[in-house]
Amino acid sequence: MPTRKKTVMFASAFLTCVCSFALVCVALATQHWMSSEVRFSDANSNVTVSLTYGLFSGTCEQFITGGLQVPEKVFQVADNLSSTEAKSTITAIIVILVLSLLSSLLSSGFTCTNAVSNPYQTFLGPIGVYTWNSLCGIFTLIAMILFPVNIEENGLSVELALTCLPIQQTHDKSVHSYGYSYWIMLLIIFLNIASIIIIYCYDHARYSKKKEQERPIENAPKDVILF
Repeated sequence: MPTRKKTVMFASAFLTCVCSFALVCVALATQHWMSSEVRFSDANSNVTVSLTYGLFSGTCEQFITGGLQVPEKVFQVADNLSSTEAKSTITAIIVILVLSLLSSLLSSGFTCTNAVSNPYQTFLGPIGVYTWNSLCGIFTLIAMILFPVNIEENGLSVELALTCLPIQQTHDKSVHSYGYSYWIMLLIIFLNIASIIIIYCYDHARYSKKKEQERPIENAPKDVILF
């Protein structure tokens, strides 16, 4: 059976891993990754398309010069993308976050196992926890980088806004605001770092105690040496 200290430390790491897993699910499921105001114009009018969307779906509504407002419309992100680069990047982000989800799940399993038992295999111990938490954090960071690239370089918001218009118009300017579904990924990274720090503190203390117990007898105090 594991010691009380080990149980507490790995149980704490397990909680952070479970929170990380839940937040990856939230990031994938919610559509508040991006809110954009995209302005278009032609010879007769100006139109502003307001978008809120995530990785799978979103909503858009139009505001036309003069106060006319077109009712909100729901759209599917993948279905409204004609650009290969934008669609490929969105697909890559989804795949990467699924890998992050699996890594977080495995990390939760490893920490739970160590909280209630002493695994024989080395990889099932701290090394496995380090590995899966690191992978989860790296995958999440890559997703955080790819999404803004898709917005700025591939014109994701502009392309989605164009599909909400009945006729093609000229793009004037765009204003973007990242939503909570995007910033949640920063918290996921911090949670994975916290898990690694917790296990490292336990592992370092255990190693130090082991080295102390293996201290050569010549380094022991003279009053405890028996002849």
